[in-house]
Amino acid sequence: MKRLHRNPTDQSKHSFQQNDGTVARITEIKCGSNPIKLMGVFVVCLMGLSALFSVSAIFRDSSSDSIWAVAEARVLDVNPDKGLEDDFPTAMDVVTDKVLDGLLSSEFDKISCLSRYQSVAYRKESAHKPSSHLISRLRSYEAHHTRCGPYTQSYNKTVEKLISGQHTEISECNYVVWISFSGLGNRILTLASAFLYALLTNRVLLVDRGVDMADLFCEPFPKVSWLLPSDFPIANQFNNFDQKSPHSYGNMLKRNPVGNSTLQFSYLHLAHDYDDQDKLFFCDQDQTSIQKVPWLIMKTDNYFIPSLFLMPSFGQELTNLFPEKETVFHFLGRYLFHPTNPVWGLISRYYQAYLAKADEKIGLQIRVFDTGTGPFQYVLDQILACSLKEKLLPEINQNEDVGSLPINQKTKAVLMASLNAGYFERVRDIYWEYPTVTGEVIGVYQPSHEEYQQTEKHVHNRKAWAEMYLLSLTDKLVTSSWSTFGYVAQGLGGLKPWILYKPENQTAPDPPCRRAMSMEPCFHAPPFYDCKRKTGVDTGVLVPHVRHCEDMSWGLKLVDRENEM
Repeated sequence: MKRLHRNPTDQSKHSFQQNDGTVARITEIKCGSNPIKLMGVFVVCLMGLSALFSVSAIFRDSSSDSIWAVAEARVLDVNPDKGLEDDFPTAMDVVTDKVLDGLLSSEFDKISCLSRYQSVAYRKESAHKPSSHLISRLRSYEAHHTRCGPYTQSYNKTVEKLISGQHTEISECNYVVWISFSGLGNRILTLASAFLYALLTNRVLLVDRGVDMADLFCEPFPKVSWLLPSDFPIANQFNNFDQKSPHSYGNMLKRNPVGNSTLQFSYLHLAHDYDDQDKLFFCDQDQTSIQKVPWLIMKTDNYFIPSLFLMPSFGQELTNLFPEKETVFHFLGRYLFHPTNPVWGLISRYYQAYLAKADEKIGLQIRVFDTGTGPFQYVLDQILACSLKEKLLPEINQNEDVGSLPINQKTKAVLMASLNAGYFERVRDIYWEYPTVTGEVIGVYQPSHEEYQQTEKHVHNRKAWAEMYLLSLTDKLVTSSWSTFGYVAQGLGGLKPWILYKPENQTAPDPPCRRAMSMEPCFHAPPFYDCKRKTGVDTGVLVPHVRHCEDMSWGLKLVDRENEM
């Protein structure tokens, strides 16, 4: 992993110019024609440069070593303006139009979204490459978004027709509007789902900005924003849209089973409480009617992409886009979700302070759904059982003296993410109080501990997004069942995690965890319906690449056949 350093020019400027008499004397020497005098000047210059280099090296190394020696990680600093320029030296900028193997457009300026270019220096190169077809479709979508995005002539004309109720045939510019809903992990997964649906149906994705979308994520498309304008005519109705809304596609089908092709907009309720009529969204024959509606307003807390792969009308295109089925969110996530500069500051500063020097980085994401005040001993037992059984962490030695143990210079940094600080404190104390049998040095860190989920708080969501991203930068990852927080981290990182089974009756499961079949998230509430036969069916056994999830037996996830376990 490459390490980021300050710009050498800036460093020397701040550290040495004010008090270094040697430098001052050198600059005052006048060069004459005397060869001996010239030789003297040359020797003095060499001595001065040597001194500068030595002092610089001492300052740099002593600073980084002292950071590593900290036993307990500080809580994430959320000051958005703290040292951004110092954190992102131009020497580390990736000046190339082939960022992420061509996944990202070259038409961005680097300053407005530093993470888009600098994040590659924090990751190992992905083992997966985007298909040429995906890259081509993304460039085509960006051009389409530029023509049809907010306040373009086409957008303004379509909005006017929405206001007037004037019916129009399907046009070049049609839209899917994503409503900001649920926790941050859910929002990231559902936004990726909505974008893929827009890509498949030649629509433009517009994003309800909610309370903090613009604060967390950079614009993913060049030239024209993806954020829905605040003056969108029906934005004030979004909070009232739910399963009972008369505008929902499912309820309109109940009133008019043959569908209504004169609608200006339709509300798609795809949240966990959707009913059988709402679920007809995943049937090809219903998509034919839906595609005649210019504006689709979507509200969901589900990663519904696995069910798109079960639709014949989308099947071939999806295969062309994603020859490796388990890379869907990996690529869509890396394309769409880039932390804003304030969030990137949290990520980069924390990474450099606590993770960068480790030989190996282990992520532990702990989500506890049981009520009551933790930490719970059975959860700690499960964490340790999984980490030791899978050899992610070494055993400790409680009997021998430190001097008799093997000396191993290898260091492991364990990054823990949990609402509760108790699990971090206990794991940290174990590896502080006892040596490891391997001689490895284990550092345990937790950026924050918010105690409970605070979905609508800006600072809470900045920290949550930073921690998801930091987990995605680890080498190996352990996640909790049912947690969308963990799904995001594994997908962005291209990691197949070890999943902690959900405890029952406040007892640690045995076995404590299992390896995931793929890095894809789980669709928690899929339909079980055969659209052609109009009957119930187990949608987890219809095709080889859509299987039931490891952590939720009724859920669906994408896998590649060779990765099935």
